[in-house]
Amino acid sequence: MINVLLALMVIASFLLAIPLHECGHALMASWLGDKTSRSEGRLSLSLPAHIDPLGTLMCVILAFQPGLPVGLGWGKPIKTDPWKMRVGANAGVLLVALAGPIFSLLIGLLVALLVRLVPASLFVEPFLIRIPQFLVVFANVNICLAIFNIIPLYPLDGYQVLYTLLPQPPGCSVRQIRHLWAVDYPGYLFSTALPGPVCRLSEFPSFPSARIYLVGRNKSRWAGYRAVTRA
Repeated sequence: MINVLLALMVIASFLLAIPLHECGHALMASWLGDKTSRSEGRLSLSLPAHIDPLGTLMCVILAFQPGLPVGLGWGKPIKTDPWKMRVGANAGVLLVALAGPIFSLLIGLLVALLVRLVPASLFVEPFLIRIPQFLVVFANVNICLAIFNIIPLYPLDGYQVLYTLLPQPPGCSVRQIRHLWAVDYPGYLFSTALPGPVCRLSEFPSFPSARIYLVGRNKSRWAGYRAVTRA
């Protein structure tokens, strides 16, 4: 059975957590000397500046799953110029990529600690009891968002971490095939989130034939992928 109130709490928490997560990336990039995110208005907690339609749709679908809803999704990636960062390009990309998940994790842990320390007797009224419930959901969404985004698949933050830590030849190979993950990964997420016949339709992008059709239209990219996989 779907808990509508809990699902709405998850979605609201996600819409609050995404600007904080992306702002963490932007703050780190700005602190390292790259002002690209500042000039594009990403040093802001404004939701429209950070929201990604597909990532938000993913959150809404998962939030209304029967049983235990999950607040997973992603925001609009922060654009950076690694060569402007004073610690160097590789170190700069690594620090910016880690900043978002770490920021989300810290927020989640701090909110959870706050809920733990505040006496429950302050929230005895029927309306007030929803406040600690929402804070618990918000803490969980932030922690889940941090863990989800550190998965090393494009376009998540973990991909940038993996790319910067790998030696140059394997790193270049990973970078060449990153767009295949961009096609496959959302398709896989939707195929696991949607039930019944809709689920079977959503699995289309995860089949190899669909991958060839969608990505093969760019012949140079597909040729690069074949060269990497044969090596």
